[in-house]
Amino acid sequence: MKTTPKRLQRIAMLFMASLSFFSYGQSTKEWFPNEQLTSVGAYYYPEHWDESQWDRDLQKIAEMGFEFTHFAEFAWAQLEPEEGKYDFAWLDRAVELADKAGLKVMMCTSTATPPVWLVRKYPEILVTRENGTQMDHGSRQHASFSSEIYKQYAQKMIAELARHYGNDPRIMGWQLDNEPHSNVDFGTDAQQRFRAWLKNKYQTIEVLNKSWGTDFWSQTYADFSEINIPQTSQWGMNLYQKLDFSRFCDHETALFLDEQAETIRKNIQRNQWITTNYIPMYDARFIGASKNLDFITYTRYMVYGEHRGIGRKGYRVGEYSRIAMANDYFRPLTPIYGVMELQPGQVNWGSINSQPLPGAVHLWLWHVFAGGSKFTCTYRFRAPIYGYEQYHYGIVGPDGVTPTTGGKEFQQFIEEIKELRKKAEVGYIPADYAQRTTAILYSPDNTVAINQNRQTTEWHTEGHVLKYYKALKSMGAPVDFIRDTMDFSNYPVIVVPAYQQMSRALIQKLTEYAQKGGNVVMSCRTGHQNELGHLWEAKHAEPIYNLIGAEIEFYDLLRPHAPDTVQMQNKKYTWTSWGDILKAEKGTETGATYQGDFYAGKTAVTFHKLKKGTVTYIGADSQKGDLEKDVLKKLYEKLHIPTKNYPEGIIVEYRDGFGIAMNYSDQAYEIEIPTKATLLLGKTKVPTAGVTVWKLPNKQ
Repeated sequence: MKTTPKRLQRIAMLFMASLSFFSYGQSTKEWFPNEQLTSVGAYYYPEHWDESQWDRDLQKIAEMGFEFTHFAEFAWAQLEPEEGKYDFAWLDRAVELADKAGLKVMMCTSTATPPVWLVRKYPEILVTRENGTQMDHGSRQHASFSSEIYKQYAQKMIAELARHYGNDPRIMGWQLDNEPHSNVDFGTDAQQRFRAWLKNKYQTIEVLNKSWGTDFWSQTYADFSEINIPQTSQWGMNLYQKLDFSRFCDHETALFLDEQAETIRKNIQRNQWITTNYIPMYDARFIGASKNLDFITYTRYMVYGEHRGIGRKGYRVGEYSRIAMANDYFRPLTPIYGVMELQPGQVNWGSINSQPLPGAVHLWLWHVFAGGSKFTCTYRFRAPIYGYEQYHYGIVGPDGVTPTTGGKEFQQFIEEIKELRKKAEVGYIPADYAQRTTAILYSPDNTVAINQNRQTTEWHTEGHVLKYYKALKSMGAPVDFIRDTMDFSNYPVIVVPAYQQMSRALIQKLTEYAQKGGNVVMSCRTGHQNELGHLWEAKHAEPIYNLIGAEIEFYDLLRPHAPDTVQMQNKKYTWTSWGDILKAEKGTETGATYQGDFYAGKTAVTFHKLKKGTVTYIGADSQKGDLEKDVLKKLYEKLHIPTKNYPEGIIVEYRDGFGIAMNYSDQAYEIEIPTKATLLLGKTKVPTAGVTVWKLPNKQ
């Protein structure tokens, strides 16, 4: 797609809007003014501490620079100690003390922790596992979102809370539940609701039978009442039935949040917003699916034993793509976004709970900000002295007074942001950065479908997507994860990785996008099935042949002990997991070929000119992601899109007139800042866990 000055301005405006949110309604600017850049808060649980300490603690939160706090997340038993008897007096006192300290309050619904009187009176509200056993009181998220009784009691409590605080100017907004998950329940209510959901979706049993392919293995149903929740552990269960059940589970979660939001909105004033906090899971359809929320947020922990990072001690800094990808995934889904829980230091619930490297918390805060977040909150202010999360760090220790290392780094970041507010140019990003804006077309439903039928133990869907994502970030590209319902026209390049289920309408949309000057990059496992997950009644993946300018003759899956290679020019790339073997049409360029097996010399990568645009197909999933990166670099060179070449672990982003470089690697990195830029924070040589910030020259 030709990048004219007019088009470049359009791209910049698109990305500026996603960072500054200037184009959204007046209400979002009232909630989080653009000139504020970002706000920082901390969870506080007054019910966990003697009331004589509340004033001291809340004053300490304010003294450290925090601007808001977060109440009542797990306090249903304190808010409604007996059925129908509500006690808000203690919470009123806490809100008053927060206001006295100059803190706004985020109020939370406590639906993740129903009180014991409700559980004992109605044990059927508890989640039923596949083996028929039930969860019990004493944990959290143990009630089913499909339980009609649970939802009725939750709505009563939420309505009382909203009526009490809905016109209180000290309350900035509402968080629903906590880290809601997919509602996987095998109980009676869930069973009945699943059948009703299927009937609503398919209308007739004949349509369901056709969609599920029930003629296979004599699976045909005569009525919706015959359909049970599929046994996920039973071998050979109908894949479409399993897929629909997982969709239903996600639907129940999204609906539960929407119902909460609807109840709250009836009782609150306009300037109070409603959100929830998700754990970034890229196979979760419920993320962004609740339409009654004002915006969404995510939770992110970086050091808990699950990720090695870069180098021998990289586990103390964390995997650099975790915040980056969460930023870029959430931002396009919501008018604004924030981070509700950012790790304040050592945690207690991971597999190995190491200390983060000094400076790492500060790095994460800047990374969240760099992606466009409007606020960051941390769990929690005081380290707990009892309960499941003993040994979990807070901003201060269990004494309520002594700041932790992470607490000091939060305080440092807050002070730095206050200085930046004086120098910001809201929405301004440099032209070359805007020019390489790239979209990744992504569907969590597609990911679930692939993962339940991977075909090889070597395949990892999220890992495959990350190869493209990391390559783009190394090239300095701002990235948006987009859905197929969104507008494609604002992106010079759209990457479509492993998009196995693809409707003819989507194929046509991508074709028209390319014909008008867009550039599509498609990877292996794309377009093999229709939107129902059925293979095409045609040659393998034939509906995409005209789009890619090639035929997919067959695909291959290698054993891990016997990798082969793909060769592009004089460089070889190893692969095992998936290879689409291509046959290029006349006029389509072969970019790389397979080596080492009976189809040696066959095409692995194609470049196809499609009217004003291009379509690139990368047939192999390389082991290291180096093939994907080199093909992308080659394409951007052809398109005359300027790129960078950052090493792994170096992230550079721009927002509001600032450049921000962050180092997750195990080596110091010399960053080149633009001519006439002013260094504001750090040095041009960025150490491990370091951050460097510069002010761009004033826009012309």
